[in-house]
This record gives sequence, structure tokens and C-alpha cells, in this order.
Amino acid sequence: QVQVVESGGGLVQPGGSLRLSCVASRIFFRFYAVGWYRQAPGKQRELVAVITSGGSTNYADSVKGRFTASRDNAKNTLFLQMNSLKPEDTAVYYCNLRSTTYEYWGQGTQVTVSS
Repeated sequence: QVQVVESGGGLVQPGGSLRLSCVASRIFFRFYAVGWYRQAPGKQRELVAVITSGGSTNYADSVKGRFTASRDNAKNTLFLQMNSLKPEDTAVYYCNLRSTTYEYWGQGTQVTVSS
């Protein structure tokens, strides 16, 4: 059974930084596009960043220049480095793995940006 587990969320002041991690098990990680989504209260889930199996990365306009996504295929791990955080970044952040056949989600990790 595939497991996808996020960690690293928490409370941070505006302008601060957090690093999220996502570890997947029992999966051929390198063959999946991997990404981060977030969902704020009362809003739809939205894409934050995605890395294709080939290593290409795309970001939502709202996080470009502040967030950096990366993957370590040897460790089945996806990261999201978040800098210059803003209150509007407050949301539950989800890890997503997607192939042509399968899709998996983590349980989410809460990020709260507040003074």
C-alpha cells in the first residue's frame, strides 16, 4: 500500500521560512510527477508547484521567487522551501504524486503565517 506523508508545517511570522517534506513509500517515485497543492479555508485547492518526472518545475504565480520545490528520487522525497512567507500563504499543504495511471495524496500539513 502506497503511503505519502508530509511534514514540516507550523506557525511562522510573516517574512519567515518553512521547509515542507513529503516522503512516499512503496512506489516507483522517479516515474511520477510530484507536486504541492494548498487549500485555504473557504477556498478551492490550488497548485503551488509541480516537478515532472523529467525534472521540469512549474510554480503558481503567487509563489514564484519565494518558494522552491525539489525532489530527491533516491530518497523518495519531495521538498518545498518557502521563504518570505505571507499571511495569504496560510493553508493546508498537500503532497501529490501523479502518473498516467495513478494519483496519490498525502494527508496534508498546516502552514499558518501570522504575527
